[in-house]
Amino acid sequence: MPTHPAVPADPTVLHPMPDQPRVVQLKPLVTSPLIDVGAYSYYDDPDDPTAFETRNVLYHYGPERLVIGKFCALGTGTRFIMNGANHRMDGPSTFPFPTMGGSWSDHFDLITDLPGRGDTVVGNDVWFGHGTTVMSGVRIGHGAIIASGAVVTGDVPDYGIVGGNPARLIRTRYGAEDVARLLAVAWWDWSAQHITEHVRTIMSGSVAELEAAAPRPRHR
Repeated sequence: MPTHPAVPADPTVLHPMPDQPRVVQLKPLVTSPLIDVGAYSYYDDPDDPTAFETRNVLYHYGPERLVIGKFCALGTGTRFIMNGANHRMDGPSTFPFPTMGGSWSDHFDLITDLPGRGDTVVGNDVWFGHGTTVMSGVRIGHGAIIASGAVVTGDVPDYGIVGGNPARLIRTRYGAEDVARLLAVAWWDWSAQHITEHVRTIMSGSVAELEAAAPRPRHR
């Protein structure tokens, strides 16, 4: 057990592991107003993790948003396909003629009026395996696990484990009652100091132990 003072990790440091430049915290990296990332969520890529906005968030022409919660772990190659990737499918051709220029651009309304699926929202404490793909408008619940290579085309429940193409629910990490208890505890909303004092419980404790570690409300 460590004996040094309980000091929280710094959520503003780009590279939390100085000897591993492949790991970046996303909150201090992201600049797009259409991407909202919570504290401590990170991306791991041996090539260029700092290019996350352009290499991993694709076809993001707006106005839909990508929202990623706190304490999420994104494995190498995790990609979010946004609404801008959509093509018309209600006519003979799916080709986006207006994007090629010339007088074809006079028909840009045929692209801009495409229906969107809305924001893509990822909860807190979600783990994305290597090479996962998340399609536009998907909502992923808290505590979920996305297996390596999964293509997520639909919503994922809280604490669900999904895999495959298209991704299917493999199982849930906890029963319904325990999931409700975990959501009520919402440890990701604790103060950084309180989390620091209870890291071992958060990582390896039982639901009851996590509940016991929760900060007590102050009485006036």
